[in-house]
Amino acid sequence: MRLTVLGCSGSLPGPSSPASCYVVEAGGVRLVLDLGNGALGALQDHVGADGLGSIDAILISHLHPDHYIDLCGYYVALRYGPVHAGRRVPVWGPDHTAERLAIAFGENPDPGMSTEFDFRTYSDDAFHIGPLRVSTTRVRHPVDAYAIRIEHEGRSLVYSGDTGPAQALIDLARDADLLLCEASFRDGGDHPPDLHLTGVEAGQHARAAGARRLVVTHVPPWGDPDEAAAEARTAFDGPVEAAHAGAVWEL
Repeated sequence: MRLTVLGCSGSLPGPSSPASCYVVEAGGVRLVLDLGNGALGALQDHVGADGLGSIDAILISHLHPDHYIDLCGYYVALRYGPVHAGRRVPVWGPDHTAERLAIAFGENPDPGMSTEFDFRTYSDDAFHIGPLRVSTTRVRHPVDAYAIRIEHEGRSLVYSGDTGPAQALIDLARDADLLLCEASFRDGGDHPPDLHLTGVEAGQHARAAGARRLVVTHVPPWGDPDEAAAEARTAFDGPVEAAHAGAVWEL
């Protein structure tokens, strides 16, 4: 399983990275986790000129613009561009994803973007995309938000999405080979509850889950990813790294 970071800037694009977007490739399947502001350009660069039609599925963690809004541009590329998927691209997300996208683009929700995308809503049940097993859980955020676990041939990757401290994330990340975990806040600040994690809290979640590796992400442009990683190391003894655009991990 290969994880490629296309965007990791928290809350908005930064000068060195688009907002949240990650590509997971395994077993001949290519998944996109989130497609936030500015990420569509990086995705096109990653898959090549003809590659937008080759995405097997898109998984959206929650409906804040830095995690989903470039689906509007992707819709335009599929509908009017020279490359077509030849099928509706599955888009998994929270309830009302289809309606929110249509409204964001100024479309009537019926049919909205359903000619290009096959919208599906998360439930308590795991599902498969090709040979990859996907499971999700609700986490703590002002809107419906999900952490996502992807498994293939005994390897596992968990993406926190955006969350405050959450036992559900620990449970989903149990024994994960890699926990890709947000660390938007710095330790010691007066932070709103149930919004984001600090680097220390990301480390605590990784330790409690027994994860083998931690990658901190979603640090805003005014933050320092290396500081977030340093905070996480105070709470987690395993390998800790900071995400940056273009980084790749092989599991």
